[in-house]
Amino acid sequence: MAIYDSSRKRAASYDSHTHLNDDKLFHDVAAYVGRAHEFDVMQMNVVGYDALGNQRALEIAREYEGIQAVLGYQPEDSVDFDQAAQDKLAEQLKDDQVVGVGETGLDYHWDTPVDVQMAAFQTHLDLAKTLDLPVIIHNREAFQDVYDRLKASQIHRGVIHSFSGTPEQAQAFADLGFYIAFSGVVSFKKAPEVRAAAQALPHEQILVETDAPYLAPVPKRGQTNEPAFVAYVIDSLAETLSMTADEVADFTRKNAQRLFLNHD
Repeated sequence: MAIYDSSRKRAASYDSHTHLNDDKLFHDVAAYVGRAHEFDVMQMNVVGYDALGNQRALEIAREYEGIQAVLGYQPEDSVDFDQAAQDKLAEQLKDDQVVGVGETGLDYHWDTPVDVQMAAFQTHLDLAKTLDLPVIIHNREAFQDVYDRLKASQIHRGVIHSFSGTPEQAQAFADLGFYIAFSGVVSFKKAPEVRAAAQALPHEQILVETDAPYLAPVPKRGQTNEPAFVAYVIDSLAETLSMTADEVADFTRKNAQRLFLNHD
């Protein structure tokens, strides 16, 4: 993979899923946003995962131009998604800075009760439909149940975030109308299926993300991830698709703007 040269101006990019609201990054948001701009990452979505994460996402989006908020409860925090939390989220989602619902979905890696996850997932889907917002999907070891629930919901606007499945799974979600977001996983040596999935998808349904502070891409793997590093995700995806980094940055940015900001 080419080493990113931050001194060379490249096409602006859009990190569709980052967690500047996480404790590992929230202590110095300004520095991370500034470095992202140095790497030509000019827009990003800060994604919530629990009550505190949602509030921080809103605070960041209100303060920084080019940053939007996505609010929800991730599966492993769905045990805290009681009626009061649901009511609070429903109100927060009406904020002008909010462009999506999530992250939500199913995660069978942890021991969160499945019925609790399912109930929270359905509530998020209902909110997305009611408010006409795209939904950001967390799927870990739960492909069939996530797919079945999305298909039954008849929701066709959203993102499968940090995709790590097979080409067939990617196509199944794409056929439902969902975008597939690639994170640093696409750069990992042991992820050939993820790269094959990217090659199989139409460019119109591909996004890029960092999921910072997690999943730092090669050559930063093992470090704390940050929005600036979406440049390396783009480099890896460009190599996978036999395109230039500028081309990938351009079409993934336009895709994100179309989905989240209603830009044609």
